[in-house]
Amino acid sequence: MKLPQPRLETGMPLMQALQGRKSTREFSAEKLPEQVLSDLLWAAFGVNRPETGGRTAPSTSNWQDIDIYIASADGLYLFDAKNHALNMIQAKDIRALTGTQDFVGSAPINLIYVSDFTRMDSDTGAEDKKIAAAIDTGFIAQNVYLYSASMGLATVVRGSIDDEALAKAMSLKSTQWIVAAQSVGYPKK
Repeated sequence: MKLPQPRLETGMPLMQALQGRKSTREFSAEKLPEQVLSDLLWAAFGVNRPETGGRTAPSTSNWQDIDIYIASADGLYLFDAKNHALNMIQAKDIRALTGTQDFVGSAPINLIYVSDFTRMDSDTGAEDKKIAAAIDTGFIAQNVYLYSASMGLATVVRGSIDDEALAKAMSLKSTQWIVAAQSVGYPKK
């Protein structure tokens, strides 16, 4: 599914977004409009320099090892940043598996950050790969926080995940590692 072009002229100034940045664990059931999802994903880790494939968040050695999966009521998708599109992985709602907290199953979307170790230098040790993936995920998650603050959305990044159950539900390979998840939606009124 091709996403609409991101709107680069929306939102608030950076300093105001930083002032408004916070974690929220209560979400409205209201679905995010396609344009908001498009803008959110571009802000998270979209291509901002098409001539080089550069992204909105840095990554260790430019490995771009982090994939963003989107769990919604409609199913599980993979964000294709190069084509600014969503690829359907499965038409099954797995939101409840994206964390151990009760609210994750009803948050409109849960972003799942997955590192693909095959994109990293083969000489890099397993522990160093995990450190790099965690740092890279932090950059992306912060972009989501700032976009959410700028647009009045609620979000929280989470590490409390049953990795094994979620990886199985997502049919991940042994070379893929779930780093974290992040719920996003409108704040509960």
